[in-house]
Amino acid sequence: MTAQGQVDLTASIAGHLPYLRRYARALTGNQTSGDNYAIATLEAVLADPGIVSSHHNHKVALFSVLHTVWAGTGAPVSESSDSRLGAAAQAHLARLTPNSREALLLSTIEGFTVSEVASIIGADEAEASGLIEKAVSEMADSVAGNVMIIEDEAVIAMDLSAIVEEMGHDVTGIARTRTEAVALARREKPDLILADIQLADNSSGVDAVNDILKDFPDLPVIFITAFPERLLTGERPEPAFLINKPYTDEQVRSAVSQAMFFASTDSLVS
Repeated sequence: MTAQGQVDLTASIAGHLPYLRRYARALTGNQTSGDNYAIATLEAVLADPGIVSSHHNHKVALFSVLHTVWAGTGAPVSESSDSRLGAAAQAHLARLTPNSREALLLSTIEGFTVSEVASIIGADEAEASGLIEKAVSEMADSVAGNVMIIEDEAVIAMDLSAIVEEMGHDVTGIARTRTEAVALARREKPDLILADIQLADNSSGVDAVNDILKDFPDLPVIFITAFPERLLTGERPEPAFLINKPYTDEQVRSAVSQAMFFASTDSLVS
């Protein structure tokens, strides 16, 4: 590879890295574990740049390398300080169709086409399409719980409420400001938070979530924002689940199912 080719490849990978990390964190349910997989992916590419540079789509190739690394380690969820919880999560994952979660995340959250998903996971298009459909039903049936929405735009808040309620979850309420959000969470503890970044009184959804997590540190959070790069900085903490605005119903359903899955591992029966 020429020096210019190396520079171009490095720039290409750097542009895709935040989204590679987002995908890895969603797979594992944990920032540290997800980032470790992203690092292992970069190390594999560094050892053999051709596995990416020779592919016409660098992003697809990069995610394919991550999938190979992920599958090679047994596709584990993040380790817990409580081995029983880790074992329960692993047992729950074992009941899901192999590659179904991966296919769903790649399709809905990362926006890959069915053809690209197939390439990443090493399947044909028909199989990839079937895995996506299977994952939707399997993850949706896994758990149900209480969802709190932090969103200042009424139309979006109502739309999000409708989506999660159609999935079988209950909405504890909608908060438009940081103060309202903290008060709502204290009145009725949610199992999951859906949060925008910019709120009605110019307060921060990130600050609202951080306030809530002081009281309930293990709550999963999904941020929905038009500015994902503000949260994909490599600094800590970062959300494990992040959806771009404008979002699709499928993206919300997928992220909610994934987040609820990890939130439910303390009550799973193996």
